[in-house]
Formats: sequence, C-alpha cells, structure tokens
Amino acid sequence: MNAAQTTDLPAIRALLAASGLPSADLTPTHLGSFWIEQDSAGLVGVVGLEPHGRVALVRSLAVRADERGRGLGGTLLAHAESQAGALGIEALYLLTTTAEGFFAVRGYTVIPRDAAPPSIRATAEFAKLCPASSVCLTKRVRL
Repeated sequence: MNAAQTTDLPAIRALLAASGLPSADLTPTHLGSFWIEQDSAGLVGVVGLEPHGRVALVRSLAVRADERGRGLGGTLLAHAESQAGALGIEALYLLTTTAEGFFAVRGYTVIPRDAAPPSIRATAEFAKLCPASSVCLTKRVRL
C-alpha cells in the first residue's frame, strides 16, 4: 500500500469513473489521506479518508474490474481504518449505492443519512455528489 501522489490523480479519477464513483470534488489536497495499490499494468485499487475532526468520510474505495473478488477491497478498507485510528478518528461514515453488504460484513451499520455528524453531511459527497438513494453506514474505530 502506498500513499497517493498528485501524479496519481488522473489514474485515480479514471478508476473511480470506471467504478461508477464520484470524483468531481477530488483535488490534490485530498490525496494526503488516500492510498493506492499498483501492479505492472497501473492502478489496481484506491481508498481515501476525508477527515473532519474526530470523524471521517471513507471515500473512493475502488478496485480495478479484473482484480475484484480477490480481497484487495477489504485490504484497502482495513488499511484506511488503521490509518483512521492512528489519526485519532473515532468513527467512519460512508455512502454507497451498491456495496452495503461488503461494508456490513466488515462491521459497518446502516444509519439514517441525517444521523451522520454535520461535518460529514456538509461534505460534497453527502451534499451533492451521491444520490439521495445512497445508504449511509458507520463504524466506530476508537472507543
């Protein structure tokens, strides 16, 4: 797992687009809390955190289509959770339209969208990029 660099941004945006995930608000500033996995063909997977005080938005978890089903998504998510704990993040939040089951088996629980903290609800993902039909999930990372 490597920290994402500014030069990775075009490949990250392409992978997110191929995965049907938003990237319109993604800037080089976000990449300070993004991690990638690569192989000889290029970017294989990505995950990011958008910290807001003691909570963070998990965003942009994507794995290249030919690599799905091999556990990389879980590995990327576990890495982001570990990093969140090291940053003092107490709880993670996310929105998904397709991966509720993936997150549920990893300890995330569904909550009403309006139960997320105001700082999370104010993010571009919550406010405008993800559809209202998205499911909101959360997980405590620190007690």
